[in-house]
Amino acid sequence: MSRICSPCSLVAFLLAMSVQTSSSIGLAQEDHQLQAIVAKAVDYLRQRGQQEDGSLSPRAGIGVTALAATALLQNDIPLQDPMVAKAVKLVADAARDDGGIHAPDSRLKMYETCVAVLCLEAANEDGKFDTILARAARFLKGEQFDEADGLDPSNTEYGGAGYGGKSRPDLSNTAFLVEALSSMKQGDHDEAIEKALVFISRCQNLESPHNTSEQAAKINDGGFYYTVSDGGVSAAGDTPDGGLRSYGSMTYAGLKSMIYAGLEPNDPRVQAALTWIKKHYTLDSNPGLGDAGLYYYYHLFAKALDAAELDEFTDASGKTHDWRAELVAHLGSLQADDGSWTNSNSRWMEGDPNLATVFSLLALSYCK
Repeated sequence: MSRICSPCSLVAFLLAMSVQTSSSIGLAQEDHQLQAIVAKAVDYLRQRGQQEDGSLSPRAGIGVTALAATALLQNDIPLQDPMVAKAVKLVADAARDDGGIHAPDSRLKMYETCVAVLCLEAANEDGKFDTILARAARFLKGEQFDEADGLDPSNTEYGGAGYGGKSRPDLSNTAFLVEALSSMKQGDHDEAIEKALVFISRCQNLESPHNTSEQAAKINDGGFYYTVSDGGVSAAGDTPDGGLRSYGSMTYAGLKSMIYAGLEPNDPRVQAALTWIKKHYTLDSNPGLGDAGLYYYYHLFAKALDAAELDEFTDASGKTHDWRAELVAHLGSLQADDGSWTNSNSRWMEGDPNLATVFSLLALSYCK
């Protein structure tokens, strides 16, 4: 016996199909917009960003080149593409006898090695770079502040990493260390990552068994700042009583690092970071710093929310955000006609269109 749909059922069915079709059209339009933005940016790097030897902004060492190759690969530009191949070769050729991967006489050995690892891991077809990566992992662990430096876990520098050569440890470089080691599948409970988590937890404005530092309770908002070392430093400044103000880029760096280190979503440190982000969710600025480090912020914003497996994010006012769609639209509105991005605030090198464009491409790679 056949079943005949009632008029109401038929209307409901047609409405449902209309909603589904509209949704599919919307997603297709968003995907087209993303592809168009990425294509313009890639063309900029190809035509104006990269030097003949494969480098980008070589005065900054190999860091921008390594980040660019990673961004291109993550945006589905193949390893065989001449632009990618030249950049990857330049990075691989920078491998040193001690395992570091950096420019000669670099003052940023730790940072450059971390971003080089991310690049070579992304390009590691058929284990081509296995030996370089294994040696780099040993180098990075040797640069971390730990027992080899006469420190125990009670020392505020313990577990951290700086730019290299035992410069003061900070959250930004420690976050790169965790990401680099995680990319090489060192494991959630790799000893170096566990040590790094000690330092990362102390850079969070959260009084807890993991953070009994002097600054922990002065603000206690769950956000992160630059470093707890040397009495603590925040790029966002401090309060009259010495509290270190949390800010956007470091809070997203802290969140993603805790996730990479294996903390569960219900861990109080993760929950506190998410609470801070809910209160300061924005793409108009790097919260706490305005336009300083804005493109680095976009990169960390996307990477952290992707790592947290959040397709939508509800802010403190209860508004739900499709953060990927919002980020694509926002970066599209900021892109120059030639395909690049540049920060009018040149702090932390973001006046360099190569770096700002690479950070944007990295952010967009998590919006697919």
